[in-house]
This record gives sequence, structure tokens and C-alpha cells, in this order.
Amino acid sequence: MSIFERYLTVWVFLCIVAGVALGHAFPDLFHAVGTVELARVNLPVAALVWLMIVPMLLRIDFASLRRVGEHWRGIGVTLIVNWAVKPFSMAALGWFFIGYLFRPWLPADQIESYIAGLILLAAAPCTAMVFVWSGLMRGEPHFTLSQVALNDTIMVFAFAPIVGLLLGLSAIAVPWDTLVLSVVLYIVIPVVVAQAVRRAALAAGGDAGLNRLLQRLGPVSLVALLATLVLLFGFQGEQILAQPAVIAMLAVPILIQVYFNAGLAYLLNRLAGEQHCVAGPSALIGASNFFELAVAAAISLFGFHSGAALATVVGVLIEVPVMLSAVWIVNRSRGWYERGRDGVLAARSP
Repeated sequence: MSIFERYLTVWVFLCIVAGVALGHAFPDLFHAVGTVELARVNLPVAALVWLMIVPMLLRIDFASLRRVGEHWRGIGVTLIVNWAVKPFSMAALGWFFIGYLFRPWLPADQIESYIAGLILLAAAPCTAMVFVWSGLMRGEPHFTLSQVALNDTIMVFAFAPIVGLLLGLSAIAVPWDTLVLSVVLYIVIPVVVAQAVRRAALAAGGDAGLNRLLQRLGPVSLVALLATLVLLFGFQGEQILAQPAVIAMLAVPILIQVYFNAGLAYLLNRLAGEQHCVAGPSALIGASNFFELAVAAAISLFGFHSGAALATVVGVLIEVPVMLSAVWIVNRSRGWYERGRDGVLAARSP
């Protein structure tokens, strides 16, 4: 594990502080960067998102989809949580907390935008960072790989319809052209590029060549993540310093949905009798969000200074430390999990 991965929480915290401070000190500079757009897509953010995603997508072998049946219980649980529970539970939490409970203390003109950001945050499962989470809990690598490959395939077709449905239920206008463009830019193109590079690396040097390339590009992905955090928190630095109460209120539904979905996936795997090395990654994949896509889509759909962009950036603020805490819980509860799993398997035995 690299020094970046080992002290990821520290680096994230430092980048958040640096971004907020720089955004507050040099607002004009960040506003200028924010205007570098093409077809409503911010080019610096897009470049960093691609640098972040593509190296991690190189790990994905879509041929591994043939192996999804090896851990069909874990795959099934994760698919249910990712696509049938998480987007809708986040929308419900957003409607309740932001649209009802906290409404009197939030800017009235941003309520719908905040809810839209929360929906974008939960509408797609994490693609990149789950490899880090899985490694930290010694997860079954073939399960993680096949689950991510399957999720990426589903995401190409399901992200836009789910977002459109939930935004429509929230009475938020859906700019379908921009939404579809976001899917193409941040899902389809990175997957195609990564698979082309992967095939070229395998053709040139086999598995050893691919592993060397992954080792060289691994730091690029994490540096791009940290640079993205500085840039995003620089864009939102003024709002974050001016609205700490808003940040705290937006954090509530995000925290609840992460722990709820992680706990649900973990428990369902235990009840299904799945191995702990599969249940751990399943819980983390079920709970984590594709925040790179969410942030980029929120900026494209609603603009840098929208409530939607702020909500997704709060998701970034929370994602890494909360997911690391979930990794800690999964690792510490291994004995409890395996005792329950043994009981389930014993009950099934004739």
C-alpha cells in the first residue's frame, strides 16, 4: 500500500483545508477556472476526473463478468442495494431532511437544487475507490473486479433514467441533453479509453506489462483525486465558510445513507451465508458513491455555484473518512459475522 493510500484521510483533510483557504483567498482565480467550459462541461474538472478514473478502470477486465456466478449471493445483494435501494433511499432522505425537516433553515431557492445533488450523488455506485476499500479489508479481488465490471455495464444504461425519474419526482426540470452528455463523458469514454489502453498493455507485455503500467499510473489517480478536491473546495470555499450550518444539514442524509446501505448489504450477505471476504467489499460497494461523476454532472447540469454542486462536494467531504470508518467496522466485526454465517450454514445442512 502506498503512502497516499495509507494516509488517505490525512491527505484528503489537507486538500480540503487548502482548497477552502485558496478559494477564500483567491476567489477570482477560481471563478476564472470555473469559466473554462465547453458545452457546459468544465474542462479542468473533466480532465482531472478522467485522470482519476481511467487508471483505476484499467484494473477492470470485462471478461470477468463470466465469473459473476462464483459469488452470486454477494453479487445479488450488491445489485439490490446499489440499484433498487440506494438511489431511492437517498431521495427519500433528501425529501425528508432537506425538503421538510431542515427547510426553515435553508435558502428557499436552493432546496430543490440540494435534493438534486443528493440524488446525483447516490445514483451511481463507486467505480474507482472501491479497489482501495477492498484492499484495506482484504476483500476477495475477483468478486470486487466482477462486481465493478457489472456495475459499470449497468451504469451506462441506468444512471440517466434513474436520475431523470427521481429528479422528475422531485419536480426538478431534467436537462436530458446535458445528463446524457455527462454519461458519455464520465462513464462511456473513460471505460472505452481504459479498455483500449489495457488491451494495448496486455498485447505489448502481458500481465507483467499491465501490472507495471498500473503501478506507474496508480499515483496519478490519487494525485488527480487530491487535485480535484483542492479545485472543488476552492470553487465552493466561500460558500462553505459562509454556510457551515448548511454543510452540516446536507451531511445528515449522506451519513445516514452510507451507514444504512453498508449495514444493509453486510447483514444481507451474512443472512445469505456469503464469505466475509465477499461481504466486506459488497457492503462498501453498496454504500459508496461515484462522487467524481456526481460532482461533474452537478456542475454540468446546475452550475458551479448551485446547491446541487455544493451537495455533491459535501458528499466528497464525507465520503473518504466515512468509508474508512466503515472499513474499520467491517474488519473489527469479522468474528461476529463469521459466527452468524456459520449458524446460517449449519441451519441449511440436512
